[in-house]
Amino acid sequence: MSVAARTVRTVTWMNTTYTINIGRFESGGILGVFEGKVPAGGGPPIHIHHNEDEVIHVIEGDYEFWLNGEFVPVRPGSSIFLPRGVPHTFRVTGTSPGRNLTILTPGGLEEFFIEAAAQAPRLPDDMDRLLQLAERYGIEFRGPATWEADRMH
Repeated sequence: MSVAARTVRTVTWMNTTYTINIGRFESGGILGVFEGKVPAGGGPPIHIHHNEDEVIHVIEGDYEFWLNGEFVPVRPGSSIFLPRGVPHTFRVTGTSPGRNLTILTPGGLEEFFIEAAAQAPRLPDDMDRLLQLAERYGIEFRGPATWEADRMH
């Protein structure tokens, strides 16, 4: 089976631009692939994916990942595997924005960013709405990353 991606979809949510290249529809649900452009200092809160495994390949910028309490620097040209069920987050360190390619298996989570961008929940005001959306996609938010405090432990 060979299916070219239909129109590439690009959305911006929480200061990050997501360009979805291959989604569950193009892959028959096998995987999702998207590029993220993340501002310097940016990154998601600590979260868990309950439905999919994730690989993030860093294209530009310096990233630091927090994976279940372990700090892992990831430089351009390197990748990290983030298994389902394990709490994780990342941040772009330094003063330049970051660019990464994310591969999810199975696919489907990429649709979360499309819905979140369309609904544009504001934090903390719309936290309940965001948590409901996240739950539909098997995402569990664990709160903001406390990089320096975690490093002390």
